[in-house]
Amino acid sequence: MRDSDHRGGETPLDAVVRERGISAPDGAGEGDSPGGETPPSDAVESGPRVARVPEGHDHDTFSVEGIDTDRREGLLEAVLRDVDGVSDASATRRNGTVGVHHDPSLSRDALRETLESCGLVVAPGDEAFEARRASQFASARVAVAVLFGLMVATPYVAVLYPTRVEWLFYDPVTVQYLQSILDSSMTTHFFVNLGALSGIAFLVACGPTIRRAVAAARDGQFTNEAAFVGGVVALYGYSTLTAFTGLAGAVHYDMVAYAVVAATLWTEFGVADTATDPASSDEPASAPGDVDTDEPVAMTDGGR
Repeated sequence: MRDSDHRGGETPLDAVVRERGISAPDGAGEGDSPGGETPPSDAVESGPRVARVPEGHDHDTFSVEGIDTDRREGLLEAVLRDVDGVSDASATRRNGTVGVHHDPSLSRDALRETLESCGLVVAPGDEAFEARRASQFASARVAVAVLFGLMVATPYVAVLYPTRVEWLFYDPVTVQYLQSILDSSMTTHFFVNLGALSGIAFLVACGPTIRRAVAAARDGQFTNEAAFVGGVVALYGYSTLTAFTGLAGAVHYDMVAYAVVAATLWTEFGVADTATDPASSDEPASAPGDVDTDEPVAMTDGGR
């Protein structure tokens, strides 16, 4: 699939360009170096290209394989802009994506056929794009868990921990002052903020884990994720009752936050794969022997 232009053979993309009589963009007509990079030239314009996209035009993104040189990148953009109804197109060989702005009357399937006629392997459906987007969401969940965890831990370190471990502080006046704050009416607002922060962190950062735990409970299965979710919910409920009722005990919103951070980091950087959510898919995982080795598979580097 990776036809090298410098070998001299005509690729399907070259054939489409020749048949349509499309002029090669500046710098795209020269032979590429063996490394696939276009040599720098003062004749090639630098800076971002500005295009006018009519209001109301749709935008579709495709994950493809076959844009392995700067020359093909430019030729493919020229071919797509030559299609009736396309207002602008951009191809990025770095991450194997093609973006097309087009009239709503031009279907995605028609654009896909155009890409395939150029000899490119287009990922089936939006699988590669969805996987990349799921990876971005996973990174966002890590950020939410860490930031909200720090926001919960800071008040505990500054106010609550000194009153619980008094022997670590040599100034009893400071401990007494902090305890007076907790005994005042400010405590309600204090715990409202901590409860909201830890609860939001749990729902957002552990969203996929919660869905899988609920699905397992619905099927009558007991999993580690179900035990984790159940334990966090119980601890959160106990802390809420302690904070806002006469129930005696300590408020452990900090433990909820720590558990969320630990579980999120383990899920993202541990053994689990966060790119897909098994609870959101009804299709069973296919066995290795079920893969059709004759069907081309698009490979991308996942973006920069």
